[in-house]
Amino acid sequence: MCSLGFARSLGFALIPLATCCILANLLLFFPDGQINFVNDHHLTKYVWFFMGIGGGGVAMFIPAVTFLSMGKCADSCGTESSAMCGSVLAALIGLAGSGYCFVISAFALLDGPFCFTSLGWVSPFEADGPKYLFARETWSQCIQPSHIVEWNVTLLSILLGLSTLEFLICIVQIFSGLVNAVCRPCCYKQEYSLNA
Repeated sequence: MCSLGFARSLGFALIPLATCCILANLLLFFPDGQINFVNDHHLTKYVWFFMGIGGGGVAMFIPAVTFLSMGKCADSCGTESSAMCGSVLAALIGLAGSGYCFVISAFALLDGPFCFTSLGWVSPFEADGPKYLFARETWSQCIQPSHIVEWNVTLLSILLGLSTLEFLICIVQIFSGLVNAVCRPCCYKQEYSLNA
């Protein structure tokens, strides 16, 4: 039963991570705390991919709920091994969601924000790649929304970190679930044959 308890603890860990991903993605829609940038479509294209809401958020609730309900599944499914196989499938969904969140957040961070400059509404750092992250003096090119570069860098970095943690938790559960699903029946067979 300790593997079920371990899976439940991983499920509890995923809930705040998924919630924070959703919040970080929602905040990307309101730079400078204003709604008019959403209404005027002055947001980076990557925000509309919903990486934190869908990938790092809602998709992560599937493994979280699965991990948390493992004890009930083991009782109704018959064995802990079958419950562990189900947790591996849920963890694979979590890997896909967290991987999606990580990749889209990385692309968004590399391209930089969409902002108003002396040339109009553009993505001024798109051609430079990640160089702008280390050249803070160039951030003043973005006139509006104020502090958009800091806003995007902070929130996208948070999404990168959270999705990495989610990915690692799902990898751990995949290994734990596979080891328990495959090795546990074998160990029980050996134990029965030794006792017989």
